[in-house]
Amino acid sequence: MLVLFETPAGFALFKVLDEGKLDKVEDLWKEFTTSDSARRVVELKAFNKFENTSDALSAATLIIDSKPSKGLRKFLQKHCEGETLAVADSKLGNAIKEKLKIDCIHNSAVMELMRGLRNQLTELITGLGAQDLGPMSLGLSHSLSRYKLKFSPEKVDTMIIQAIGLLDDLDKELNTYAMRVREWYGWHFPELTKIVTDNIQYAKVVKMMGNRANAVNLDFSEILSDEEVETQLKEAAVISMGTEVSDLDLLNIRELCDQVLALSEYRAQLYDYLKSRMNTIAPNLTALVGELVGARLIAHGGSLLNLAKQPGSTIQILGAEKALFRALKTKHSTPKYGLIYHASLIGKASQKHKGKISRSLAAKTALAIRYDALGDGEDNSIGTESRLKLETRLQVLEKTEFGKSAGSAKGKPKIEAYEKDRKKGAGALITPAKAYNPAADVFLGKSTEETPKKSELASKKRKHHDAESAPPTAPAAEAIQEDGDQERKKKKKKSKETEETPVADADGEKKKKKKSKGSEEEPAVATAEGEKKKKKKKSDADGEDVAMQTEESGKKDKKKKKKKHADDE
Repeated sequence: MLVLFETPAGFALFKVLDEGKLDKVEDLWKEFTTSDSARRVVELKAFNKFENTSDALSAATLIIDSKPSKGLRKFLQKHCEGETLAVADSKLGNAIKEKLKIDCIHNSAVMELMRGLRNQLTELITGLGAQDLGPMSLGLSHSLSRYKLKFSPEKVDTMIIQAIGLLDDLDKELNTYAMRVREWYGWHFPELTKIVTDNIQYAKVVKMMGNRANAVNLDFSEILSDEEVETQLKEAAVISMGTEVSDLDLLNIRELCDQVLALSEYRAQLYDYLKSRMNTIAPNLTALVGELVGARLIAHGGSLLNLAKQPGSTIQILGAEKALFRALKTKHSTPKYGLIYHASLIGKASQKHKGKISRSLAAKTALAIRYDALGDGEDNSIGTESRLKLETRLQVLEKTEFGKSAGSAKGKPKIEAYEKDRKKGAGALITPAKAYNPAADVFLGKSTEETPKKSELASKKRKHHDAESAPPTAPAAEAIQEDGDQERKKKKKKSKETEETPVADADGEKKKKKKSKGSEEEPAVATAEGEKKKKKKKSDADGEDVAMQTEESGKKDKKKKKKKHADDE
C-alpha cells in the first residue's frame, strides 16, 4: 500500500512496510516517536518536486478543490500501477479513482499515519531540511492566501454593488430621456403620447416615422403588436393638431431616440450580467428574493460577508432606517419592511399578512446569506426549499383568513339544516303547513272594558259644548242691564262738562258693548264679527274708490268747461 503526502516542496509517495500495524490505530503514534521506528513502518518510494511557486500554487489550489493536477496524475500513473493508494481527502480519492482507475483508501488509520509522517517528514525525506521546509511552507501559504483573496466572494461583491448602482442610474436617465422625447415630439404629434404608452416603442415609432405625414405609408407591425393601435396612430396622424417642424428638428429628435434605444439595450445587457453574477455568488439569496432585491441588500450592507453578520430583524428593515429612527423618536410603530418589500413573496401576500411574511422571509434570507457567504456549496437548494415553505405558509394564512370571513370564528362554517318536519326516506318532501286559525289571534293593548270609558268622555264633552253655546240666564241678563244704566249716567255727566257731540259717546258705548259681548260669547260669534268687519272694510274701500272716481270726473268736467269758455271767447 502506498501513501500520498502533500508537502510545500512537492508530492511524496511512501510505501507501508508493515500493514499489520495499521490495525492498531491507538498505538500507531508510538511508531513515529523516533526516526528509526518511523523508517521501520514507512519508506519513501518517489518524490515529485515543484518547479516554481506558481506550479506549487496551482497544484495546491486544485488539491483544495479535491482535484488532481496534471503533474500529479502523471506521477501517480508512473508509480502506482497495481497498488492501493491511501489519501487524506476522500473526495480527492474518488476523483483519482474515476480518472486513473487506482483504488484509494481513506479511514482513521490513514489519518493517524499522515499525522506520524508530518511529525517525521524531514527525517524521512532526504535532502529536505527543516530550514528549507519552513520558508517553503510560508511562501506557499502567502501565495495561496493572496490567490484566495483575489477571488473571494467579498471582493467579487464590489462588481455586484457597482452593477446595481449603474442599473439604477440607467433607469433614471432612461426615464429623463424618454420624457424629453415625448415632450419634444409632442409639439409635432401630440396625439401619439396617448396612443403609444411604452417609452421604448415610442422612441422606435418616432425614429421610423419622422414627420407625421409619413405614418400612412409605413408599416408599424414590427414595433406595435396590436393592429388597433396602428390604425389609431395612422388616423390620428391625418387629423393631428400639432405644429409643423423642420427637417433639422426631426434629425435632432431622431438622434435623441437613438440615445434612448442604445441606453435600453445596454441596460438589458447589464441586467443579464448582474443576474449571472448573483446566481454565481449568492444563488440561495437569488432564489429566495430575486436578483435585484438581493443585489440591493448586498449593496446596502457593504458586502455579502457584512450582510451575513446581520440578524434577520436587521435584514427585515434594511433600507428603512429613516422611518425606523423617526418612529423611535416619535414613539410610533416601527416599519415592518425595507428593501425586502419588493420581493415577490411579499407582493403576493395581502396587506394584512405582509408583516408576517416579511418577518418569515427575513429570517430565511439571513440563513441563505450565511450559507452563501460561509458555506462550501454552490447550489441553491436552501433557497428553493425556503421559498416553497414560505409559499405554503402564505397559502395557509390566506385560507384561514378566507375561512374566518366565510364561516364561524374558528374558520369552519356551521350550517344547520331544518329537519323537524322532513319525512324519512330518500326524496321525501316537507309536510304541508297547517290551516290558519283566526281564533288564536291576540289583540295587544285593546279590551272591552275601555269602551264605556270612551263613551262617558264623549258625553261629557258634548254637555260642556252645549252649555257654552246656550243663551245666558235671567240673572245674568239683569246684571248686564244694570251695568248699562250706570254707564249711561256717567256718559251724560261727561257730555254736560265737555259739551261735545253725543256721536262720539255713542260710538264708544257701542264699542264697549261689543267688547263685553265678545268676551262672553263663543269663538263662533267672534268669527262672525270678524267677517262683518272685513265686509265693512271692503265697503269703506269701495266708498273711497267711488269718491276718488267722482273727484276725477269733477275735475274733468271743470277742464271741459274751461276749454269751452276759452273757445267761446
